Amino acid sequence: MNMTFRWYGRGNDTVTLEQIKQIPGTKGIVWALHQKPAGVVWEKEEIKEEIDYINSFGFHTDVVESVNVHESIKLGNAERDQYIENYKESIRNLGEFGVKVICYNFMPIFDWTRTEMFHPLEDGSTALFFEKTKVENLDPQELVKTVSESSDLSLPGWEPERMARIGELFEAYKEVDEEKLWENLAYFLNEILPVAEAAGIKMAIHPDDPPYSIFGLPRIITGEFSYEKLIAISDSAANGFTLCTGSMGANPDNDMVQIAKKYASRSPFSHIRNVKIYENGNFTETSHYTTDGSIDIKGVVAELHKQNYEGYVRPDHGRHIWGEVCRPGYGLYDRALGIMYLHGLWDAYETKKEEV
Repeated sequence: MNMTFRWYGRGNDTVTLEQIKQIPGTKGIVWALHQKPAGVVWEKEEIKEEIDYINSFGFHTDVVESVNVHESIKLGNAERDQYIENYKESIRNLGEFGVKVICYNFMPIFDWTRTEMFHPLEDGSTALFFEKTKVENLDPQELVKTVSESSDLSLPGWEPERMARIGELFEAYKEVDEEKLWENLAYFLNEILPVAEAAGIKMAIHPDDPPYSIFGLPRIITGEFSYEKLIAISDSAANGFTLCTGSMGANPDNDMVQIAKKYASRSPFSHIRNVKIYENGNFTETSHYTTDGSIDIKGVVAELHKQNYEGYVRPDHGRHIWGEVCRPGYGLYDRALGIMYLHGLWDAYETKKEEV
């Protein structure tokens, strides 16, 4: 596995590349031009500037997370073709600088959703938390306020320009059910996949987070059947998945070990993290350690090792520990611990294989 670390850029992250460089075995930075609004072309000059800076610390820049998909594409409205053309141009430009994977999602309006950014845990740390009944009874505008007030840093997936249009967008999505959203995804993929193939890039769709409908909005990348449906749209080698154990695993019906077993070969990028799921449907982020949560992280890594997985891996949402002040879910310390745990599992499985 090719270990990476997500970084939000100069001036937009509490973590520095100097610090990340001290995490053993970390080869690459998962990056993006976070200042770019969805739908705008990523220009070559700004791509080169960011890549040159990251490369100067000895990291590769093979994975971009994310080139956000404009809401017009998801809605399938009259403006989508122009935004798709812009997306194609961004793919071409990224391909020229050696990018190998683009992670993206197709979630309406909201990206990841949590009701509490710094929920206290028994060990004294805090973590992202999702309270299901609260979401079921919450005005979306209140959720926007909760998230926007949680950090002085920008939060990808919660861009101000999109949140300012939330009422308008909810009205527009009244005409879009799951079937229509699938149609709009198929239209988008059939347009961009030939461009991605030519650029040498694999598109890796991220699961919906959480993997079920909220606020009456359609959600479609929610389980194994979603992957089968995606493959049915196009069997292109550029049509892949981001294997995210925490997002898809937040639904206990999704067996992440079995999903890894079946789809790792179609997943050029993996987010490996743990969550603890409660009987009432609530869930909280935990450490990556298997016994701290509900996801069989040991089993997932074992399956990737069996398949000699060479894709890109990163630790995902971490707790906020040791008094660190950071972006919700994206501090340095717990994600560094996560990397070392994943390395430890991999090394143990490698040793066991050598002894057989």
